[in-house]
Amino acid sequence: MSDTSTITPRQNEILFFIRDKIVERGYPPSIREIGEAFDIVSPNGVMCHLKALEKKGFIERNKGVLNHKSAARAITIPGMRTTPAVFPMLGLVAAGPAIEAVPQNEQVDLGELFAGKDHFALRIKGQSMIEDHIDEGDIVIIRRQETAENGDRVVAMIDGSTTLKKFYRRKNQIVLEPSNSMLPPIVIDPEEQNFSLVGILVGVVRKC
Repeated sequence: MSDTSTITPRQNEILFFIRDKIVERGYPPSIREIGEAFDIVSPNGVMCHLKALEKKGFIERNKGVLNHKSAARAITIPGMRTTPAVFPMLGLVAAGPAIEAVPQNEQVDLGELFAGKDHFALRIKGQSMIEDHIDEGDIVIIRRQETAENGDRVVAMIDGSTTLKKFYRRKNQIVLEPSNSMLPPIVIDPEEQNFSLVGILVGVVRKC
C-alpha cells in the first residue's frame, strides 16, 4: 500500500498529471510530456521522479512490457480503473418502515458521479474521522481544489504530510479538526508551516 505521508509536493503534482492523462485519454503521458508540463529539461530528471513514485508504491512501470520502446508509456496506477463502474438501479430500499419494491429502468454510473480529471481516490489509514463514519480501509473520493469553506472535509498537506480533516479558518490560523472526540485538532500557522489544500471530500466507498 502506498504511503501518502512520504510523497513530496512535486511528486504529488506529477502523480495527478499522470492520473489526469489516463482519465482524459485512456493512456499515460510520455516522459517528454511530463518534462514539458513541469519544465524539467532532462529526461533523467523526469525518471528520478517516476522511480521515486514507483518505489513508494504510487505507480507501476513496465509491468508486462517487453518492448523497450513501449516502456516509456507503460505507467499504471495501482487500483485505478480506466473504465467507469456502472450498476443497474433496481429501486428504493427503506431505512425505516418497509416500502413497496418498484422496479426502475435506470443505471447509476459511479464514473459519472466521481470520475474526472479533478477527482482521485485515497485509502484511509487511522480513525480520526470515525465520527463521520469514515473508517480505516475506506476509500475516499477527493475533488482537487485549493480553497475550502469552514466545515468542509478536506485533504490537506502539512510540511509534506497529508491528512483528512474538517477545515476551519480562524483569524490568522487554520484549524484542522478530526471527527474523533478522543483526538485534538491540528492548529496551523501558515507563516511558519508549509500548508496547502489538496482537495475536498466528495464521496466515501466502503466494501463490506
